[in-house]
Parts: sequence; structure tokens; C-alpha cells
Amino acid sequence: MILIGLGGNLTCPTFGPPRATCGAALQIMENRGVSVSARSRWYETAPVPVSDQPWYVNGIVAVETTLEPAALVAEVLDIENELGRRRTVANAPRTIDLDVIAHGDTVIEADQKHQVAIPHPRMHLRAFVLLPMREIAPDWRHPASGRMLDDMIADLPADQECRPMAEADGFYGTEWAG
Repeated sequence: MILIGLGGNLTCPTFGPPRATCGAALQIMENRGVSVSARSRWYETAPVPVSDQPWYVNGIVAVETTLEPAALVAEVLDIENELGRRRTVANAPRTIDLDVIAHGDTVIEADQKHQVAIPHPRMHLRAFVLLPMREIAPDWRHPASGRMLDDMIADLPADQECRPMAEADGFYGTEWAG
């Protein structure tokens, strides 16, 4: 299963508030041949680490694609750029954040050759990844550690706030039926 995390907490000048921008990212992925096969509800989540930033909108999608892991990472980075993501400092507010959370059983360690690790190296520490992920992949097992999703959820730090949004299904409003 290929899983991608989506999130954002800044308004995109082109697409509007974070939830609409996340929906636009889904549409762009579809247009580029990355087909969404399942999607969690949208969640509103406090920034991690805790700060005075605006809260985020987050979700997880399962996708189907013929892209290899590195090519998929390049694709989502290009989509981020198209949606106004500007990388400044770590954990800065953003219009969109797209992360390849997992690519089947692939395990890639970040090094000089691979700038991005798969599975995502901090996924097991993030309620905004694990809680929506449970909706679409409840039996998922981490390919490197072998840990089950529910075990990782049980070990989450207690200070992370993550809750489903009211009217949490939807693309721009309610049009997305994926």
C-alpha cells in the first residue's frame, strides 16, 4: 500500500484555506496519474511541536501509481511547489505538506543518495499521521520495525491534539467522493 500524508495551515492564494488546498493537491495527483484509492477524513491538528502557529488540516490517502518511491517523492515535491509551498525553516507554517508515508514494503534510509526516508521517519510519533491512517489501513504494519499501527497509536505522546473536522469529508466542500 502506498500512503501519502497531506496537510497545511496557511491559505494558498490560488486555492484558499488549507482544506481546499489539500483537496486541490488530491486533484493534481489524480491529473498526474497518481490515483487516490482511499482517503481518511480531514482532521484538525495542533502544530507539532506545539507553537502559536495556526492549526493544521491533515489527512492520509492510499494511492495507486506506477512511480517508484524516488519518482513519487519528486512528484509530490513538485505538487507542493505548484501549490505555493516555500521551505524556510523546519516546522514552519505552510500552504501544503505532502509526505510519502509508506510505499509498500519499501524501506529506504535517508543518506547522500536518498534525501528522503521511506517509511517516513517520524510517522510513528505523529497523531496527525497515525489516526487518519487507521481509517484506511487499520492492519498496516511498519515495514522496518514490524510494529502494528494500533501499537504505535498507543505510544503516541499525550500532548498531540488531533480531531476529525466537522463535515470532514469533502474536496472543496463536499464534491470529492474519492
